[in-house]
Amino acid sequence: MGVSLEVDSATFATEVLEASFQKPVLVDFFAQWCGPCKMLKPMLEALAEEYDFVLAKVDIDQSPDLAHTYQVEGVPDVRVVTQGDVNPGFVGVLPEPQLREFLSNLSLKSELDLGLEAIKGSIAQGDVEQAKAFFGHLINEFPQSQKLAIAAAKFLITQGSFESAEKILVTVPAADREYYPQVKALRELILLKQESANPSAHDLDESFFAAIDQILVENYETALNQLLDLVNRSRKYRQDGARKAMVMVFELMGDENSLTHQYRRKLTSALY
Repeated sequence: MGVSLEVDSATFATEVLEASFQKPVLVDFFAQWCGPCKMLKPMLEALAEEYDFVLAKVDIDQSPDLAHTYQVEGVPDVRVVTQGDVNPGFVGVLPEPQLREFLSNLSLKSELDLGLEAIKGSIAQGDVEQAKAFFGHLINEFPQSQKLAIAAAKFLITQGSFESAEKILVTVPAADREYYPQVKALRELILLKQESANPSAHDLDESFFAAIDQILVENYETALNQLLDLVNRSRKYRQDGARKAMVMVFELMGDENSLTHQYRRKLTSALY
């Protein structure tokens, strides 16, 4: 795990330049009056708890000499320091997925992502108890992570623990534009799983609920193909239920996912 600290002119050489020989340092040049800075700062602080880097926060009004030295023209301005060299990073606010991609390009690993990969391995091997233990450890380490909350809720849904999943989902605020769409999708998924215990005996039920099961194990492309076939076969089934389920999958995957773009086009072609 990394560390987050305030840095000024007196401590910059030690906390940033010298420290960068041990691990990467991200310097966040910010100002108290800057609205975008206030949006970026908590995201970087949260990521510093998850990735192994130093987040050095520099108030340009308190350290104008540093802003001048590094030619900071607008804030927030994030620089990357390695081996004592200060390099450009990005200016402005990036959404969390792009921040994670930025860190990945710096060859930084997320302890949370590594833990979630270990959980997937345990589930693939059928070791549910080990998966539960891994989740318990991660929740202790990253109690504020919405990404982890979504992953834990998905796992509980696969185990049929719908009430426990809902208790986790309520911790994700509706104002969270990154993860709340997934919360709504998972709540829809819970309802569908509950319905699957008492299907209507419609001849398309088997295919529909098989697709729902594929969604749960994140075989999204398989699920989308099955649902698209149902859209083509009957829009009346479950009152356009297959199309609605595809939209639910898009929300789970997110707008940046290539499958979302691909199957939105296919769905549009099927509808029109």
